[in-house]
Order: sequence, then C-alpha cells, then structure tokens
Amino acid sequence: MAILMVFYILLGAVMDELAMMLLTVPVVFPVISSLDFGISSDEVGIWFGILVLTVVGIGLIAPPMGLGVFIVTSIARDVPIFDTYRRVLPFVAADFVRLSALTAFPSITLYLVRLLN
Repeated sequence: MAILMVFYILLGAVMDELAMMLLTVPVVFPVISSLDFGISSDEVGIWFGILVLTVVGIGLIAPPMGLGVFIVTSIARDVPIFDTYRRVLPFVAADFVRLSALTAFPSITLYLVRLLN
C-alpha cells in the first residue's frame, strides 16, 4: 500500500488529478479490494477512496507541478514561486503524516462510517 501511495504522489506531481484517478483507479481498485486488510470489502472501498482523495490533495500543492501553488502565485504576482513553494512545504509534510496515519490505521478513516451503521 505504501508503494502504491508513493506511486500516486509521484503521478500527481506530473499529471492532472482527475485524469490520474480516471486512469488508475479502475486498474488498481480490484487489486486493492482482493487484498486482506482486516476490514470488510465495502470498508476497503471507502478507505481506498479516502486515501486516493488525500493523495490528490497532496498532488495539488506538492512540488514540482502543484496546481494550487501556481494559482496562488498567479494571484500574488509580487511573491516569487520559490517563496510560495518554501512556505507550502510544512503543509506537504503534515499531509504526509496524515496520509501515513490513514494508511496505517484504517479505523481512523472508517470511524464515522461505522458510527452511522
């Protein structure tokens, strides 16, 4: 799962997020749903969806192609893109911590889903 998340992050750095999801999820999801993570198959789908959306969010701000950073730089024209990337890096680090927690502990992701059942 960690290798897959690293693959998604690298892919998100150079590819549009919607295209990345449309191209990879139909291929990757059957493989993920066949693995045993100790949770039901319905919960695996929800968990994997949350992980993919988290990685897409990281791809929006992660260097070198972070589309969100380009948008901020185009709005704040007097701030160089290097400074914008430098100030975004703590948020990228926090996102990596969040992604590792969600990957390691699926119960964090599925708490509200289980509460509604």
